[in-house]
Amino acid sequence: MELRVPLKTLCTETAKSLNSRARRLLRARTVQQLGPGDQRRAERALGWNRLTMRTGLHTLTRGFGCLEALSARGRKRAAVHVPALLDDRRAIVDSQRHTDPPCRTQRLYTRLRATEVRRQLMAQQGSQDHELPTVPTLTVTRNARGSFPKKVAQ
Repeated sequence: MELRVPLKTLCTETAKSLNSRARRLLRARTVQQLGPGDQRRAERALGWNRLTMRTGLHTLTRGFGCLEALSARGRKRAAVHVPALLDDRRAIVDSQRHTDPPCRTQRLYTRLRATEVRRQLMAQQGSQDHELPTVPTLTVTRNARGSFPKKVAQ
């Protein structure tokens, strides 16, 4: 038995509108109505993950759901929240980068501190204070990129 297109769209659109626990329960109830062994058919026809359907079926049969580890997923990086941040910051910092003055290493250094980079982002890009990441976040991204601050002899 093949699933009809209106039924497919109803199931997928309804599942998209629900949160994770309710979505699992909807998928489990749908698979129960389709009959035994229809997890594979639902996986092929609707694009649902069978492990998610099994988790929902366990929730239905046992009466309590599994705990979700949402806090274990962590925070998104600053570049996800502000996509153009890396390019804008790179343009500001690259103009001030130089190698080690005695040329003993290949490390690149910059005179700009994270506070100055943040100030220049606000001045040049017209960004507001609340739109930009904090100074510690900019420091971490700068160090991860391999651009370390160094005092220059005057």
